[in-house]
Amino acid sequence: MNNSQKGAFWSGLVFPGLGQVVLKHYKRGVVIMVTVLAGLSVMVVVAVKKAFIVLEKIASEGRAIDMNTILDVASQISTNSDSLIFSFSLLLITSCWIIGVVDAFRIGKKKDLEEDSTNQTSNDHNR
Repeated sequence: MNNSQKGAFWSGLVFPGLGQVVLKHYKRGVVIMVTVLAGLSVMVVVAVKKAFIVLEKIASEGRAIDMNTILDVASQISTNSDSLIFSFSLLLITSCWIIGVVDAFRIGKKKDLEEDSTNQTSNDHNR
């Protein structure tokens, strides 16, 4: 597997930014990873906050906790600010994922070309 494929694989299928780390571009990889982790953290906080609000509302009304009740209450308490934050975080994560794959592929392609030219030069000297 050449460097471009390896970088794209690690960033695309394992975790954004990991391809950069594998290709020894540590700062880029860490920036992408931290950004994705921050976005995921925000999404988890929003989801947990909403879950607690749903459970508190169900408990205060004395209703049974079942799927229909949860869906009903969740739709009632939906706020635009939470949806906007969640959507922005999702957009950030998706953007980082795409940028990570493209950047890792580009870095790998550059390394592949450098290795090919080095091998070509070595072969020319051996003749």
